[in-house]
Amino acid sequence: HLPTKQIHLPGPIPGRQVVFCAGHNNNRVRACDVHGCGAFNSKRGNGLHRAVDLVCDDYGIVNAPFSGNRALMSLKLYFLFRINPVHCVRIFNLRPYRYIGPVNQGEALGYLLPLQERFSGITSHLELQMCDGTDPSPFI
Repeated sequence: HLPTKQIHLPGPIPGRQVVFCAGHNNNRVRACDVHGCGAFNSKRGNGLHRAVDLVCDDYGIVNAPFSGNRALMSLKLYFLFRINPVHCVRIFNLRPYRYIGPVNQGEALGYLLPLQERFSGITSHLELQMCDGTDPSPFI
């Protein structure tokens, strides 16, 4: 197993970390398991994983680490979160509480959907993918 990488989010108070998944002390990238690794550009089959997977608990509340706007794109595949007019992130494995409208930093976006039923042995996680395919780490 590779060591897990921690991503520190800029919080509303200098030096304070904002955490995506309620009940966690940090944003931990999913280490390697039987279904692959969660780091950006990890090898996935014949390609690369163009997202970052953050470890979360099944049905755990997912908080907004920054302010932005929700924009409904797909009820089944992902939730779109617009950071600013230029950047947006797709959030996979999330059941949002609301699909459109503004959201403030720290507000609950929704809860994590369980993955074990479809992928036995996978670490439960939230997947973050920039709409343009770049690394989402600078925004989280």
